[in-house]
Amino acid sequence: MTDLADLLSVIREANTLTLATLDPDGTPRATPLFFAPDPNPSSSGRRVWPISLLFLSDPASIHSLNLAREPRAAVSLYPGETDWRSLRGAQMKGRVERLIDDESIVALGAYRRQVAVSPELEGPLARSAMYRFTPTWTRLIDNRQGFGHKREWTWP
Repeated sequence: MTDLADLLSVIREANTLTLATLDPDGTPRATPLFFAPDPNPSSSGRRVWPISLLFLSDPASIHSLNLAREPRAAVSLYPGETDWRSLRGAQMKGRVERLIDDESIVALGAYRRQVAVSPELEGPLARSAMYRFTPTWTRLIDNRQGFGHKREWTWP
């Protein structure tokens, strides 16, 4: 597998992602969300994905309803930068699944270790659901390696 160190560094340094879903009329919707890297690789049969991202959301939110209807989504994430020469980030396409039962509990633990949840958010947190975004395509952009430098990965 191609070295993922630079991509993983970007993921570790970012704390929010922008999730793109499709409204029922086909209009794109972009939603900022806190996220945590999934410490457990996702798998389906023999396929193992080295990267997946966890996020928490109200199942009644528009983007969650969009995902219940159409699980394909796109994500972008970028560590904060003020100089274009240091701009780095990732663009991803993939699928989102709502996690349930033990898998949701384990994912929530990983999310809480990464994302600070203040006491006043405990109520909304209890009403939220855990989701996993698993990319099938990822592009790393890293201007530190040259303007417009890109690397791409595709997973089945």
